[in-house]
Amino acid sequence: MNALALCARIVWLACCGIAFAHAQIQAYPVKPLRIIVTSTPSSGPDIMARLIGQKLTEAWGQQVVVDARAGASGTIGAEIAARSAPDGYTLVIGTSQWAIVAAMFSKLSYSMTRDFLPVSLIASTPFLLVVNPAVPASSVPELIALLKSRPGEIRYGSGGSGSPPHLAAEIFKSMTATDMMHVPYKGVTPALVDTLGGQVQLTFAVIPAVLPMIRSGKVRALGVTSARRTALVPDLPAIAEFVPGYEFIGWYGLLAPARTPEAILAKLNAEVVNALKTPELRERLAGLGAEPIGSTRAELASFIATQLEKMHKAVETSGAHIE
Repeated sequence: MNALALCARIVWLACCGIAFAHAQIQAYPVKPLRIIVTSTPSSGPDIMARLIGQKLTEAWGQQVVVDARAGASGTIGAEIAARSAPDGYTLVIGTSQWAIVAAMFSKLSYSMTRDFLPVSLIASTPFLLVVNPAVPASSVPELIALLKSRPGEIRYGSGGSGSPPHLAAEIFKSMTATDMMHVPYKGVTPALVDTLGGQVQLTFAVIPAVLPMIRSGKVRALGVTSARRTALVPDLPAIAEFVPGYEFIGWYGLLAPARTPEAILAKLNAEVVNALKTPELRERLAGLGAEPIGSTRAELASFIATQLEKMHKAVETSGAHIE
């Protein structure tokens, strides 16, 4: 075979390869998908993955397997996802904890912005600021006044250094120029128990965990941490109504490994956004204390960048460290 014929054959094979790859993308998905979650089964990310996976299965007829890879603050699962083939068949649930981990670990084997591409923001989970009923404050302004009159005396509980309740409280402290004593626990549940018992005076907790306690009068809710009031507890004011700019939320987003084809990402985004518009899924998420979102890919990319910067500042200010 002469050189010209060899070159022609190489070009022809390359074109065939491109055509085949294009056909595969157009037919996507043609086999089961996997969604990695970086926490334990039955956790929030695991439930989100199963709900979204069910909707993708209904739409495409392909099984979606949820693969829980917990450990090392979620970094094990994140690394597995980052190193997976960028073909659209491995996805991962990114969360607010990812942004916190990125701020707290000086060295990670992956980058949230370099090694992943956004698909869609799925949902957010606001927290509630709750106090023991004996605390002489019935509103956020009254709590701020109390903290200013007794600097360092009021104790707040959290799920540990760098946990969402810890950073929610530290951002509140910073923005209100107040001081509280941090009491870290091994999880938010014992922090709530001690808030009920008065060993600590307040804490921040997700809505499903604390709503029964509010209704029974065991704790008093002062505000929600989302930027605006939430339909989940519509009568409760946002902390931002009294502390302009305050916001702290948990969130869940669907991501894919870097270099996943744009056409596949667009198809995934459209299906996830459609799923999040269905009354059934919205009701399920509300029952979990989550507000369904559904975003463009660009909106999720911008949101992640903002969260990374915000968590870095919160960790730096609070002195949060790995325990």
